[in-house]
Amino acid sequence: MQLMKTRLLNTVLISAIFLFFACGESTSVVESGTYQGTIQEVEPSKTEIYVETDDNQILELYFTDSTELSRNGSRVEFSVLEEGMEVEVDVEKEGKRLNPLAVRVLQ
Repeated sequence: MQLMKTRLLNTVLISAIFLFFACGESTSVVESGTYQGTIQEVEPSKTEIYVETDDNQILELYFTDSTELSRNGSRVEFSVLEEGMEVEVDVEKEGKRLNPLAVRVLQ
């Protein structure tokens, strides 16, 4: 019985470690500037998006109250963002964090 519990515990621990590393996204910290890319993930509860740039970097962007979000020159709500959308982002590097100043939906 003890051997069975030990094996079960080991299996659970190995699975947890695997999931931790498999789910972790490797994000890039780039210099301040303008980048184009595709939204890979939208996290509405955190007002956060992940954008894969044209040079295959992943930008993790947490929106703030001052982030300007637009489409065709008009302001839009965060809720319009979807995976697969092409965007252009103006970011400001602050330490290891990227602050999105503006996000423009290109399609």
